[in-house]
Amino acid sequence: MKETYFHSVQITQAACRGCTFCVKHCPTEAIRVRNGKALILPNRCIDCGTCIRNCPFRAPQAKTDQLSRLKDFRYNIVLPPPSLYSQFNENIHRESIWQGLMQLGFDEIFDVALASDYIAVEIEKFIHEHAGEHKTYISCACPAVLRLIQVKFPELIPLIIPVLPPAEAAAIYIKNKIAREKHLPKEQIGVWFIAPCPSKGANIHQPVDVVHPEITGAFTVSAIYSLIMKNKKNLPAEKFTRPVSKGSSYGMGWGVYGGELKSAGLTNAIAVHGLAEVRDVLEQLSLNKMPGLDYVECSACQSGCVGGPLVSENRFVAETNLKRRIHNMRLREPSTRAATLKAVLTCEGFPHSAEYVKPLQPRPMMSLDADINVAMQKVERMEEILQGLPGLDCGVCGAPSCMCLAEDIVQGRAHEMDCIFKLRAQVKKLAYGMAELSRQLPLTGGNTMDDGLVAPAEDKNHET
Repeated sequence: MKETYFHSVQITQAACRGCTFCVKHCPTEAIRVRNGKALILPNRCIDCGTCIRNCPFRAPQAKTDQLSRLKDFRYNIVLPPPSLYSQFNENIHRESIWQGLMQLGFDEIFDVALASDYIAVEIEKFIHEHAGEHKTYISCACPAVLRLIQVKFPELIPLIIPVLPPAEAAAIYIKNKIAREKHLPKEQIGVWFIAPCPSKGANIHQPVDVVHPEITGAFTVSAIYSLIMKNKKNLPAEKFTRPVSKGSSYGMGWGVYGGELKSAGLTNAIAVHGLAEVRDVLEQLSLNKMPGLDYVECSACQSGCVGGPLVSENRFVAETNLKRRIHNMRLREPSTRAATLKAVLTCEGFPHSAEYVKPLQPRPMMSLDADINVAMQKVERMEEILQGLPGLDCGVCGAPSCMCLAEDIVQGRAHEMDCIFKLRAQVKKLAYGMAELSRQLPLTGGNTMDDGLVAPAEDKNHET
């Protein structure tokens, strides 16, 4: 049975011009241009949003939920991540942002930064307990990175640290808490994440790392930010009096690259941000080129979540905003990380990851056929086709590389003449053939073209 995949990123066909920008930038070679329109190959797409960033015509879009869905639930909880706070400068207090969220129709707020504090403690404990194994563990916080590992580096799956992503941990805790306190069935409680990227939205609807997801849906950071800013004048911080479970400056730091390491107190570790750099590091890990390293924090987006494709603010501005906010928070916290975390970790019954995490499953990019014999025949045919292609990987054919075009040809998704060089050679061959054919045609009465020469006209003065 063919597996189906949910994807947040979708192509608006009417807007697509077939320019191949998205084809050239996709990190997993998941996009093709056929008949002048871009198409996404579902088994390859990791919903990273790179195509959204690079399309000049805004054809790729992220499918997310609408606020109108709040009416489907009796009680609605919102999970604001650090990337939402990064859209506002440090002079706009968290209470003002919370006030804006409540005005949008939410009943409860749970700060994702607090869940990050809990997960940081789990990470620190896990790394300490497994120090003697001499393995380099990989962060699980970015679903685009998890899907990249599924697709291109399945051998690294055992190195993904088995803890919950903070947003999911927050959803599990707060939904259980509200169900008890309000005596509501869980199905009547909506839990909503504010997503900076499409991969987080996709992972809500089809999680690759959680057994029983509790997040109902997601809205984009840019959409929520715009709605809050429309009511900016009506958001005095002093008017917000509801209690909010909020995290520390360390949990807030998860929104920018390197924050996870600082939060977990890890020093024998590195932070990598940007898909090209993440892919490079994962490749080095797969080759065992980084022995002795404890941990790698990976963010698909440049600068971390603050640089997601679904945020409003420039990533450098957002990074500056968040770092200043973190600095101001830290001035009011205890002097040490341990004391700060002890002060905020007061939630009773916060979920432990072991009960909810499931191991990733490999997702092969190329599956030529379910029948191994047919698949081997297609591999041989691919090699033959590849020998006849130029090997330039120019992308003009609508595939990112000659190898991908060869695969598309054997799968019936493309033709050899989609290669502009093959097409040009064929046209040239046909042109020479037509010229040769014209020279071989017999002459007939009247003026005749032969090899481009016009037969001389009959002399009218000649007498017969």
